[in-house]
Amino acid sequence: MFKKILIANRGEIALRIQRACKEMGIKAVVVYSEADREAKYVKLADEAVCIGPASSTLSYLNMPAIIASAEVTDAEAIHPGYGFLSENANFAERVEKSGFVFIGPTPESIRMMGDKVSAKQTMIKSGVPCVPGSEGALPDDPKEFIRIARTVGYPVIIKAAGGGGGRGMRVVHTEAALIHAVQTTRAEAGAAFGNPQVYMEKFLERPRHIEIQVLADTFRNAVWLGERDCSMQRRHQKIIEEAPAPGIARRVIEKIGDRCAAACKKIGYRGAGTFEFLYEDGEFYFIEMNTRVQVEHPVTEMVTGIDIVQMQIRIAAGEKLPFAQRNIQMRGHAIECRINAEDAYKFTPSPGRITLWHAPGGPGVRVDSHAYTNYFVPSNYDSMIGKLICHGDTREQALARMRTALSETVVEGIHTNIPLHRELMIDAKFVEGGTSIHYLEGWLGQHRR
Repeated sequence: MFKKILIANRGEIALRIQRACKEMGIKAVVVYSEADREAKYVKLADEAVCIGPASSTLSYLNMPAIIASAEVTDAEAIHPGYGFLSENANFAERVEKSGFVFIGPTPESIRMMGDKVSAKQTMIKSGVPCVPGSEGALPDDPKEFIRIARTVGYPVIIKAAGGGGGRGMRVVHTEAALIHAVQTTRAEAGAAFGNPQVYMEKFLERPRHIEIQVLADTFRNAVWLGERDCSMQRRHQKIIEEAPAPGIARRVIEKIGDRCAAACKKIGYRGAGTFEFLYEDGEFYFIEMNTRVQVEHPVTEMVTGIDIVQMQIRIAAGEKLPFAQRNIQMRGHAIECRINAEDAYKFTPSPGRITLWHAPGGPGVRVDSHAYTNYFVPSNYDSMIGKLICHGDTREQALARMRTALSETVVEGIHTNIPLHRELMIDAKFVEGGTSIHYLEGWLGQHRR
């Protein structure tokens, strides 16, 4: 096992990894930008290294500074968290060439799954169902992609091969709009991702977003840890996640979960990962794989009792998975609300000083946050300041605990989206379960403030 790990991230995930390290008796080194000097995890770290100014380009995306920090502190491994460099194959490669262990998949796996075209082709070969569409990148000949669109049927969605996070996609409803949509998305993809390749998929009208969490070791053992429903989204950004997904038969989930684990074995995947699917009319369609820990990993931890971050560390250290698929038990239901420093209905960022922070408590309540009273929320990064997770024996109990926890949560000095969460927790359709990925956008349109 490692004696010292460097955490190449910030915010709540840096604190989450730090806690996992402490529990395992591993020293944790954190890197931080000048904007994060007062962060809780910096104060709690065994060692902390400032790697640059507030700009993430000059700090959290600065590969030489991160690797140099690992060298000067004698760290043995680097945990990238999520976001920033976590799915950057070049970074993973540089970490390993510099003599450190990258706590994540191999650079080859990151590359393969990071390109949406190669990921889809890999999944088709592995027997994982995909959304009907082009078999690879769209050809240059407009006649050819018009033919593909006619075969798939409108509406279609054009996606950037190197895209992610809801960027680089365009829905097309008519043939007349197709050529312009492909050309525009190609140009945007080349500028934003350095890869102009695009592909086409059938646009599903009312799908749910269901994902399967996997763990795989270096001995070709792989398991899946149940599913999460992440359908409550705004502009492709998740706001509420839960596990298990309400209203989907277990045999259907088990079938897709087993295929995901089999795909991991086939491609030699290692570490934690998430297969993301659209689910409509009883069918699953693969959309992408995240080759890192997810923001929403706590809901899976709450229902399985498995510490996903510790498992990432154990796998990277060369340990075998300590359990087989038959040992994984799902218990109860968990819901997560992302707490963002933003206006609850206009979604404008609200950086600034938190004058009062009071976290909730009680049975089945977990708060993952780096915030505290007098903490200054910088304007330079993502607006998420924490996650509130509630677990219960049933979904109804988890919802009731979440309502209570939200009513107890106090954040003053800045705006947060807590009022939105309080409303959604009593919304009849959400309480019923099984809303589509478009539901929240429609709800917000009807509840404009």
